Amino acid sequence: MKCPVALCEALTKPEISDGVRGGRHMAWFLGLGITGVVLLALSLVFDGVLDSALDGSLDGVLDGWLSLPVVAAFVAMTGFGGAIALGAAGAGPGGATIVGAACGAGTAWLTYRFSRVLMRDQTASTPTGNDLVGTSGSVVTAIPVDGYGEVLLRLAGQPVKFAARSAGPVARGAEVWVEAALSATSVAVRPVDR
Repeated sequence: MKCPVALCEALTKPEISDGVRGGRHMAWFLGLGITGVVLLALSLVFDGVLDSALDGSLDGVLDGWLSLPVVAAFVAMTGFGGAIALGAAGAGPGGATIVGAACGAGTAWLTYRFSRVLMRDQTASTPTGNDLVGTSGSVVTAIPVDGYGEVLLRLAGQPVKFAARSAGPVARGAEVWVEAALSATSVAVRPVDR
């Protein structure tokens, strides 16, 4: 995509009539800022790419500091902070770079801390079929000798229907114990002897 002529001229002029100085430098800072925003958008789509690329190479020395959101925050705020310092404060390119780098480092630190807080907010482990072993339930559909029936079990406090096999026939309404989880949706059961 071509840059509109007026915008290209405004960005490359050494002085702009409304007082903004260093158009060429402003373009570099704005380019860095936009690149950081694009990196941040990509980090939402390709979560963990940079983490995976450097996995194990630094052995946890910079754990989390080289994540794509942290790098994107640094690049974006270095660019936008430098552009603000250059345009609004009238700083030269060197001063704008220092201000931008300070803004970028601060934003990168905040992004790192925020991501650590979010990563610490873990939920309880997801229940699996192995959590069913030893639980009791009731037969909903009779279980034939060499086939499947259905049982109603409680998984994480919720009633869940599973396909069930048994060594012998089990009538509808009978109480059963789960002996094994055959798959994510089926179990092996035995009748409860009372």
